[in-house]
Amino acid sequence: GKGKTGGRGVKGQKSRSGVAIKGYEGGQMPIHMRLPKRGFKNPFRLDYNTVNIGRVQTAIDAGKLDKSAKVDTAALIAAGVIRRAKDGVRLLGQGELKTKLDFVVAGCSAGAKEAVEKAGGTVTVVEPKAKAAAE
Repeated sequence: GKGKTGGRGVKGQKSRSGVAIKGYEGGQMPIHMRLPKRGFKNPFRLDYNTVNIGRVQTAIDAGKLDKSAKVDTAALIAAGVIRRAKDGVRLLGQGELKTKLDFVVAGCSAGAKEAVEKAGGTVTVVEPKAKAAAE
């Protein structure tokens, strides 16, 4: 039978419960080494906050966003539209915008730009803050 130590040998890390050496498959070539390497991580990739125009309109209707001031990252955070700033805000066109607004954003979809201009507003696209590459 499998009495006393239950086939685990004596003492040591591998005899304890809940312990498995990550990625070790008993001497067989592990899956992460059998598969080829794929891709790379671009150190210059920018991560944007995406905001739909419908969400901005909701904030205005709730009285959280000042419609006379420029709508930028700081204004969107203050209004609770986005939680924290990433590398910039990208405006997307889902929903409906009924208010004339002036946006200052890092990116904008064609549909969003069209909707903002239809409502009588403007979209200024500024350079997103560049990431410093890990030297």
